[in-house]
Amino acid sequence: MEILLLQIFIPLIAAVIILIAGKSARALAGVLSLIPLGITAYLYLKFIPDASMQFLVNHVWIPQFGINFKAGVDGISMVLLILTNLLVPIIVLSSFKQNIKNHSAFYSLIFFMQTGLLLVFTALDGFLFYVGWEAALIPIYFICALWGGENRIKVNLKFFIYTIAGSLIMLLAIIYLHLQTTGNSYDIEEFYKLNLDSGTQGWIFWAFFIAFAVKMPVFPFHTWQPDTYTEAPTAGTMLLSGIMLKMGIYGVIRWLIPLAPLGFQDWGQTALILSIVGVVYASIIAFTQSDIKRLIAYSSIAHVGLISAGVFAWNVQGLQGAMIQMLNHGINVIGMFFIADIIIRRMNTCDLNQLGGIARPAPKLAIAFLIILLGTVALPLTNGFIGEFLLLMGVYNYNIYYAALAGLTIIFGAVYMLRMYQSVMLGVTNELTAGFKDLDSTEITVLLILSTLIIGIGVYPQPILHISEAAITNLLEQVNQKILVK
Repeated sequence: MEILLLQIFIPLIAAVIILIAGKSARALAGVLSLIPLGITAYLYLKFIPDASMQFLVNHVWIPQFGINFKAGVDGISMVLLILTNLLVPIIVLSSFKQNIKNHSAFYSLIFFMQTGLLLVFTALDGFLFYVGWEAALIPIYFICALWGGENRIKVNLKFFIYTIAGSLIMLLAIIYLHLQTTGNSYDIEEFYKLNLDSGTQGWIFWAFFIAFAVKMPVFPFHTWQPDTYTEAPTAGTMLLSGIMLKMGIYGVIRWLIPLAPLGFQDWGQTALILSIVGVVYASIIAFTQSDIKRLIAYSSIAHVGLISAGVFAWNVQGLQGAMIQMLNHGINVIGMFFIADIIIRRMNTCDLNQLGGIARPAPKLAIAFLIILLGTVALPLTNGFIGEFLLLMGVYNYNIYYAALAGLTIIFGAVYMLRMYQSVMLGVTNELTAGFKDLDSTEITVLLILSTLIIGIGVYPQPILHISEAAITNLLEQVNQKILVK
């Protein structure tokens, strides 16, 4: 059996096993989450860092409609496999101390979502890509709806409407492209070969962009995100912010721009401007937040806006920055939400105004919080620095004034994040925070793993950058050649 099929479908098998496991579901989820990570490690060791598509799987699926189960891994996909299969075990472990009713269903949905994510990041067939796209949405909807906060139904409905509307527009574009190919194929290579006029590529650009922009999210398609992140259970928020939003960024790189290079030429600058507006807007809103989860949510919008801007700058530095920063953002944001969850569970409040002085009774938490925060604000020798440096260089090479605006995310981020740290950890303890209990063994394990990754990637990012370099360069050349020909 092809190794890539194992990579994709073992989480699905695990989901079924966990669903019927009963009381042992939690421990079983922890163990089974390591199997996809082990397969990813094997793929990484066997991977040749060139521009080729490797571990290829291509089986006839629904022949009468030209649908194949075609999937493969290049340097772009490999980074996303690492992201997904590294973070899922951490997310599962981080939930062990939480009071989750019907935890077998909860963990089963996480693994089902993992299968959908892996399909998205490896699919080389338009129909298969769409199946993975929707398969990842269904479980996170139920995770948020069943285990979320008091306003979860209203908030979740908004999230579902946004994402479904964007997805349906993308589906129309996929069907249109399918009908234009020779032999009515959904193969991505056949899509790439299409020679469509500029006007057609323009609407295809927007059909895909809206779907991806909602998922990331990019301004002004972001309004579902802060409420959803706040109301979702912590594991759900981690899945959304750490992994799921990367579906949109990956979709832009793999599908949108290569499929509609002339549409990108006409509208790419507009998308880049929207991304930068989101950076500044979300940063300013973050200043006004007193809810710790909402502050982190707006911070995430700002950081993802910078990643999006780097992609639409469409040069080696911007794309390389986007690749490594997708991984870095995932690590940092789940660390921030895990810290927030620890504080909220102990204090029964997410109001920054009621906190303070926690560093005194909880020095271990204070150290871990500071390391993750410094990675988030891109301090040199932390993982966030190399990603944001490359992203800003990419935007600078596109336009110096855009880079100046996008760079505000570093300044603003440092201010509101350090203010949050000061409000929570420093100062004098009060009646609420004086009895704060420091980290237990499970929490130490999670935060130690995250802190090691933050420092390790910050000191030596080459193993990640080296994976995607050839694939990025090849994709750039292909798209730029199509634009120059026209």
